[in-house]
Amino acid sequence: MIFLGVALPQLSAAGIAFAFLVHRTVVGPHVHLEVGERVLARLGASAFTLCGILVLAAFERRGRGIVEARIGATYAAAGALTILFLAADPWGEAQMVNLLKGDLLATTEKSLTVLASVLGAVVIVLLAFQKEFLLVSFDRDLAVVFGKAAGLWDTVLYLVCGVTISFGVMTAGPLVTFGFLVAPPLTARLLTRHMMSFSVASAALGGVASFAGFYCAYRYDWPLGPAEVAVAVALLVAVGAAVRLWRAFGLRPT
Repeated sequence: MIFLGVALPQLSAAGIAFAFLVHRTVVGPHVHLEVGERVLARLGASAFTLCGILVLAAFERRGRGIVEARIGATYAAAGALTILFLAADPWGEAQMVNLLKGDLLATTEKSLTVLASVLGAVVIVLLAFQKEFLLVSFDRDLAVVFGKAAGLWDTVLYLVCGVTISFGVMTAGPLVTFGFLVAPPLTARLLTRHMMSFSVASAALGGVASFAGFYCAYRYDWPLGPAEVAVAVALLVAVGAAVRLWRAFGLRPT
């Protein structure tokens, strides 16, 4: 999942660059900050991310090759395509930089409304089908015995991840999206033993890192996105060190 968290934001970036290239080829150069720019970028990001997810899910369903190798190849291909698309469309480079740097403070009310609606739907799907997702993810053989379509549920889970990442990249940028996909869950994993407590702790740690990063960015005049990711990683390091100390003294975190 960590490798997937790296590859999907890069796929999303490639989709944005491709959408700008197609627009320039078919319609002409678009104007930066126009209303349709974010719509165009969202379409490209979502299309590439979801297509990539479906291809990866199809290969996993067939059981061919190593998962990490396929995801690594996807990341490399997406990175190369992003550069090639931008090289073919110099007009899109400036727009790409502005969209992907993740200027959270400049996010519009409309963008936040769209993001909240999409993530609300994602939460509903996760809660409605949590038993199927957990069974297929942690005991695939038992899921097959119970008659669950393991490949189908894998695809649905990947699609949920793809939608979340593609919209997250458009709002916060690849760095923040990847950082918060990885750092808070890794921190929560050190502290929890059950799936529900792990999910709650991940969300809570992400919230703490966000507000602490915002304070540091405001206090020291740092870029907001990198500051938040740095705080999330610092929290992971601090908790990891504390857990090692607890274990050294024969204690276990609850």
